[in-house]
Amino acid sequence: MSNKVMAYCGSYCYSGKNKGITVFDVDVESGSMEPRCEVEEYNCSYIICSRKKNVLYAVSEYGVTAYTVLPDGNLERINARRINGMRGSHLSISMDDRFICVAGYHDGKCTVLHIRDDGSLGHIKYQFYDRGYGSVAERTYRPHISCVRLTNDQKYLLSADSGIDQIRVFRFDEHNEELEQVSAIRCQLGSSPRFFRFSPDGKLLYLIYEIKDAIEVYRIEDNGKAPEFTKLGEVSTTAKIGDISQTAACAMRVTKDGRHILVSNAGENTVTMIDSDPVNGDLRFASSLPISGDYPKDISLFPDDRHLAVANHASNEISLFKVDYENHLLVMNGRNIKVEQPNSIRFVTIK
Repeated sequence: MSNKVMAYCGSYCYSGKNKGITVFDVDVESGSMEPRCEVEEYNCSYIICSRKKNVLYAVSEYGVTAYTVLPDGNLERINARRINGMRGSHLSISMDDRFICVAGYHDGKCTVLHIRDDGSLGHIKYQFYDRGYGSVAERTYRPHISCVRLTNDQKYLLSADSGIDQIRVFRFDEHNEELEQVSAIRCQLGSSPRFFRFSPDGKLLYLIYEIKDAIEVYRIEDNGKAPEFTKLGEVSTTAKIGDISQTAACAMRVTKDGRHILVSNAGENTVTMIDSDPVNGDLRFASSLPISGDYPKDISLFPDDRHLAVANHASNEISLFKVDYENHLLVMNGRNIKVEQPNSIRFVTIK
């Protein structure tokens, strides 16, 4: 690959040993990362890059910060915007780079910010709080919005609430002043839907559950009034049999061809590989292997989809692997990289 590739890791700063964002030079062919510098962004819990790969967005303590990705891979701060709530936990960007969605786990709030043409953050377009009660005391007893995304066609906004066990579906029309809820996926009580992604063509929804420790796949069909979700299948995200109360599915990645899904599991500290049919939605559990770290809070595939980085939040390190899809193996690829309390990793190809 001739284009320059960088990696950016967002971290908490409670220990005082890091600044918030660590910048890495990446060698895709060898699957290695070399720390270059740090950027000060206190308690950065999530980062994401624009579709054009020229602007990086980071959750800050009270909102979101935008950075220009310079030609050499360094970051230059553009601006920041508050979200009128507690620190966000997840970010996603619309397909046209015009809106950024912020999920609020701590206060059950969803915020959608406008993105200006130059990549800077604009005004708050939409915001709402979820209401209701969960079913598991001291874990999912109140709203916790853990993931928010726009569908690929940007007609709908989906919001996963792991506290009240629902995926709320809103019609997204930037010309309206308020979001209109048009549907919902009501999940099993106590299952805690945590995170979802769409298939590359946008026709399938993959949803992982934190407490249920499972991944479900749904076909998405739009009848013009509201999307319809048909459940096609479900597989476990762990190979553990029996008591899974100490295991929690955390993060998920889908390969570019849609044929493989990787899920990280805290507690047992593994990454599970699932084979997927991107056409009919069939899922097949393939393997679940240890990742030589504690609390794999996030995982990220290198641009070649053949190497994997795992952010081990509790053991303060990033572990690297070669991914063998044919034999369903993860092979350690060098020593772990020390990073304090890593939360989120993103690879960016600079063109």
